[in-house]
Amino acid sequence: MLFVPGDQARKVEKALNELPADAVILDLEDAIAVSAKRATREPVAAALALPRRPRLYVRVNSVDTPWFFGDLDAVTRPGLDGVMLPKTANAGQVYLAGTYLTHLERERDLPLGGIELLPLIENAAGALDVRRICKQAARVRRIGFGATDFTTDIGATWTADESELLFVLSQMVLCSREAGLEPPIDTVYPHFRDHEGYEFRCQRSRALGFGGRMCIHPDQLKPTNRIYQPTQDEIAWARDVITAFEEAESQGIAALTVRGQLVDYAFVVRARQLLARAGLDA
Repeated sequence: MLFVPGDQARKVEKALNELPADAVILDLEDAIAVSAKRATREPVAAALALPRRPRLYVRVNSVDTPWFFGDLDAVTRPGLDGVMLPKTANAGQVYLAGTYLTHLERERDLPLGGIELLPLIENAAGALDVRRICKQAARVRRIGFGATDFTTDIGATWTADESELLFVLSQMVLCSREAGLEPPIDTVYPHFRDHEGYEFRCQRSRALGFGGRMCIHPDQLKPTNRIYQPTQDEIAWARDVITAFEEAESQGIAALTVRGQLVDYAFVVRARQLLARAGLDA
């Protein structure tokens, strides 16, 4: 998911048509000066009608700001796939946003519930209420994490090994799974020239159970797509497991060895998940 400032038309056009992002997030929040927030709504709303390949989200200003309702009112129109809710502090904020979106969808003859809500966990309050946030609305299909605001809020230092984030990241994965959501989306990494550091963080994030990353620079897209997708070896392993297990199961056997590894039903579930993530049939 690639962030693009909503007031930079050339970057918006390039992101929508030339870059390998799965989703583009037009920003009305932190990338926009306070004095320009209201004026930026118009070009962002206009961009929703542009031809494009990726899904299109808008990060509005948070619920507790004077711009929140105006942002939603400006961008709720055809072409909007989702709204990113920054600094989500509790499930009540998700409910408020969802209720107002439903009102706007009805008023404008848009499909009810068609616009996704993607809450960002960026403060202690949101981290402590993440379980309810995940379950608050059918519009919530995944949640995201913002490390910069989160570490600022709790007074922590964002270190290279990210050990100070492990608890909240694991909570997000567990609560997403319990609520039946897609795997969460990990934070941006602001040091976009630190390619080695970025790849390390992506690999660690994927190992924890995250499904993708928010990016701030086009150079981060290719490594993100590569790391969060199953590798060719993982795909081959999954196919070997499923083929061998189905053959063994037909003979009444539910535990066998594949590639020197003991395999049972749990590994078959994992293999099917890997193929599904890669967009392949089991």
